Amino acid sequence: MADRVTTDAATLRLGLRANWLQFSLLVVVNAFVGAMVGMERAILPLLAEQEFGIASRTATLSFVASFGLVKALANLLAGRLGDQIGRRRVLMVGWLAGLPVPWILMWAPSWGWVVAANVLLGLNQGLAWSMTVIMKIDLVGPRQRGLAMGLNEAAGYLAVSLAALATGYVAAAYALRPHPFYLGVGLTLAGLLLSVLFVRETQHHAALEAQERFAAWEALPSFKEVWIRTSWRDRRLFAVCQAGLVNNLNDGMAWGLFPLFFMALGYSLTQIGWLAALYPAVWGLGQLVTGALSDRIGRRPLITGGMLLQGLSIGAMLLSSSFVWQAMAMVGLGIGTAMVYPTLLAVIGDVAHPAWRSTAVGVYRLWRDSGYVFGALLAGMLADAFSIPWAIAAVAALTVLSGLVAVATLDETRPLASSLNA
Repeated sequence: MADRVTTDAATLRLGLRANWLQFSLLVVVNAFVGAMVGMERAILPLLAEQEFGIASRTATLSFVASFGLVKALANLLAGRLGDQIGRRRVLMVGWLAGLPVPWILMWAPSWGWVVAANVLLGLNQGLAWSMTVIMKIDLVGPRQRGLAMGLNEAAGYLAVSLAALATGYVAAAYALRPHPFYLGVGLTLAGLLLSVLFVRETQHHAALEAQERFAAWEALPSFKEVWIRTSWRDRRLFAVCQAGLVNNLNDGMAWGLFPLFFMALGYSLTQIGWLAALYPAVWGLGQLVTGALSDRIGRRPLITGGMLLQGLSIGAMLLSSSFVWQAMAMVGLGIGTAMVYPTLLAVIGDVAHPAWRSTAVGVYRLWRDSGYVFGALLAGMLADAFSIPWAIAAVAALTVLSGLVAVATLDETRPLASSLNA
């Protein structure tokens, strides 16, 4: 790797402007990755109840649990492979895993097939989304890391929102299947072709940053060493891992229970589609501001404040059945998530050395996306044992608690301008 950096040093540069073409391409690719999840958000819980006759909330949320478990493990695998064999190869494998997903969802004869499709979707998301994150961190260097993560996550979650809205309308106009999933066929083909034909490897940019900031490229530490440091030993990384886990725990609950909660309030399928789209839309758009803001005011206030706002917004859903009130709660949840999501990734980039950064991102994303599993199981069991509102209240309280843990454990990590090379 060091030889490669020496050879390319005259032409390689770090920064958003210097790498705008590849960066923009990766933004588009990540939008396609996000849209693959979005096409399910307003549809699958209703499909379980109306077409497959599944009454158990725990069984309904099994698709979220399978998705989250596989995505979490795929994140871990993607991070390590990204350091070992390069980012681009892992990205292409992720798109290959996604190719069968829309076809299975269109024609699944039983709920087990839907769960199996979400195993493949989890693999697609874990490999492909992880690589777009890591490749953007590689390209921009330390100066604009928050902005880069804001743009990446904004593209992904705006696409989640638009796909959720589109599939809600299509389902209302036609049926829950197969029409809403035609979108996924185009997304997988486009994402794979862009990745194969136009995306370029970025590992050499990471090596260049190591030369500029750390004077040398470190040997890749053992996986065990990176795991322990990221998960526990470094209190800053521990803080972001636990916050990421709880963030996706509440998102897993939102994915599986919110459509059923809104239906119980008497909302139409179109209204449910709007609410399912509003939360990720605010989340996505907000990251265009919050990512860059974290480069200016620091990571800590956005992470701690965002987790507390999420918890309060989820709890507020239980105070009124008004559609306008629920929309306001979705906006609050979206703002809180936008404050947290790109900033957590920026902290990983701040703390981890480029030699093992991809592995550290994988460990973080394992913890973060395991939140889908815990969220689905916790919300499903509480909803079955008590009620959906009880499940929502419990997740709201847990999210506030996570924010308080971040207040106690997270130190500021934003690199000072004076510490960066010109």
